Amino acid sequence: MSVQLQRAIDILELIEQAERPMALGEIAAAISMPKSAAHRLLQVWLGRGYIEQDTLSQRYSATLKLAVLGFAHLNATGIRDVCYADMRLLAKATGELARLAVIDGDSLTWVAEAQGARDGLRYDGNIGRQAVLHSTAAGKAWLATLDDADAARLVLKQGFPNVNETGPRAIKTMKELLEELERTRRLGCAMAIEEAAVGVNSVAAAVFAGASSRTCAGAIIVVGPSARMTPARMEELMPLLKSAAARISTLWPIRQHMTNDSEQQDFV
Repeated sequence: MSVQLQRAIDILELIEQAERPMALGEIAAAISMPKSAAHRLLQVWLGRGYIEQDTLSQRYSATLKLAVLGFAHLNATGIRDVCYADMRLLAKATGELARLAVIDGDSLTWVAEAQGARDGLRYDGNIGRQAVLHSTAAGKAWLATLDDADAARLVLKQGFPNVNETGPRAIKTMKELLEELERTRRLGCAMAIEEAAVGVNSVAAAVFAGASSRTCAGAIIVVGPSARMTPARMEELMPLLKSAAARISTLWPIRQHMTNDSEQQDFV
């Protein structure tokens, strides 16, 4: 991949993930390139409609175009069709938010969710964003299916401990992480207590690429406010998580078959 293309993608990802519109100087500094070069690449993304520029502040922000493309691809994979029924049942049974994360290379991406809470405090996730592996229940559920060396490699590659993107109780040493992964293996589920964000707890189980497969395909998670999602309640929810994960694992080859059929039709 050319350096210019890499920088263009860096700019798009930076603006897409920013919590507020960004100035040209901020963008150039964040990716260590001259303002003039950053401005040229920004004009390309502006022209294609992926970002927009406020006429008054001159700051840049992302449009919905990339999200629309992402959701179109997500629908084409068949993930929602295959998994949503079980996610909806899990959300209804727990009264909390159920989310599905899928492995994509060395990362774990949130792809679907079902809300079970009808009133009171809710926790809403960010579909399409990557999970921080060492500080989320979904991430730890996946890491626990790997040997310690592979788990450590993935966490270090993503950035560890990276306290700017984690909650107050996130794991900060590799020793603690490996101990937590061993605990997860014993329980069959992973827990995160204010590790991803203040006041948010979650519990997750790994989803596999088939009923008898040992290849992890993702994780299903129940997440909610710590006032409701106490450690005791999370342990009570573990059988529900394991059952839902087992059912989705059984259906996963169907999802792969749907994707393969769609790809074959493109050549007809």
